[in-house]
Amino acid sequence: MQGALTVRDGLITDIAEGDHLPPGAIDCDGDLVLPGLVELHTDNVERHIEPRPGVDWPHLPALLAHDAELASTGITTVFDAMRVGSIHGGKGRYLRYARTLADALLAARAQGYFKISHFLHLRAEICSDTLLDEFATFGPTDRVGIVSLMDHTPGQRQFRDLEVLKNYVAKKRGMNDAEFAAHVENLMSLQRRFGARHEVGAVTEAARLGAVLASHDDTTAEHVATSARNGAGFAEFPTTHAAAEACRAHGIAVMMGAPNLIRGGSHSGNVAAEALARAGLLDILSSDYVPSALLLSAFRLASIWDDLPRAIATATVNPARAARLHDRGTLAHGLRGDVLRVRMIGETPLLRGVWSQGIKVA
Repeated sequence: MQGALTVRDGLITDIAEGDHLPPGAIDCDGDLVLPGLVELHTDNVERHIEPRPGVDWPHLPALLAHDAELASTGITTVFDAMRVGSIHGGKGRYLRYARTLADALLAARAQGYFKISHFLHLRAEICSDTLLDEFATFGPTDRVGIVSLMDHTPGQRQFRDLEVLKNYVAKKRGMNDAEFAAHVENLMSLQRRFGARHEVGAVTEAARLGAVLASHDDTTAEHVATSARNGAGFAEFPTTHAAAEACRAHGIAVMMGAPNLIRGGSHSGNVAAEALARAGLLDILSSDYVPSALLLSAFRLASIWDDLPRAIATATVNPARAARLHDRGTLAHGLRGDVLRVRMIGETPLLRGVWSQGIKVA
C-alpha cells in the first residue's frame, strides 16, 4: 500500500491511500513504513547495570543508555526484565537489585527522560532465597506488566545438559570445577526447599500486581499443562517442539528468541525457532540478549513464511496484545504514533527513522 500517515499529539489521526504527498510531509521515497517494535523480554538493561560480572554501574545512566540503544533498533515499547529472587552464597550468588532499579526506571519515566515506552517485567527466580520477600516490595502502582516464572534448576528445562550450564555460568562467574559443583548443588537444594512454594507465590503475586503471567523454558507437555493451570498468557522460549505444540493446544502464545532464528539454532541446544516457525508454532519474537536482532529476525521470518505482514506482527501487534496493550502494535487510526521507516538492502533491513508518539527518536 502506498499512502500518507498523519500523527498529531502522539496519535495516528489519518491514513490515506495514494501517491499524494501532503504539504510538510516526510517523503519516505519508497521505504517501508511499519509499526514500532514491541519487546516483551530483554536482558539488555541488566547488561547495562552490570557491564562485567561484579561491576555495578549507576542506574540512571545505565537506563538512559539502554533506552537510546533500543530506540536505535526500532523498539518503541519495552518490558524491561529484571530479576526478583536472590542467591546469597558462593560464586553463583545474585544480589538484590530489582526494587532500586525499578525505582530509578519509574522516576525517569515520570520525568520524561526516555525516548521510548518502558514497562516492568519481573523475572521470578524459583531457585532463590528471597523471591517472595522481593515481590513484597512491589505493588499495583508500579504497573508491573509481566511476571515470568524462571526455574533454572540444573538438569531440566534450558539446562538439561549440565555441560551447557557449565559453559554458560562457570565462564561468566570464573568458577572452577569444585565451585561449579557446589553451585549446582545449591540450586538443587533451593529447588527442593522453596520450589513449590515459590511457584505458587509467584503466580499469586502476578495476580496481585495485575500482571500478565508468562512461563519460561517449558520443555514437556506436563510443564505446559502446569503453565496453563497457572494462567500463563504466553510461553517464553519453549525448549522442545512438543512443548510448543502443547502451548498451541492450550491457547498459549509461543515466544522465541530472535538470536535463535538468526543463528539458525539455540545456543543452548534447544529447539530451533525456524523449525517452530515452519511448523506454524511461532507467535512472538523477542530480541532476548541482542536488541538489534528483533527487526532483522522479523524480516528473516518474512522470508521463511513469504508473508511480510504476518512476520512483522510477531514483533509488533502480537506481543502488544499478549501484554494487554491495545493502543499500539499496528498502524491504525487512534493508536500511538510509534512508527518505523525501513529500507531493504538485499535481505537486510536498514532503519532510517524511528518515531515514538510522533516524535523522532532515532
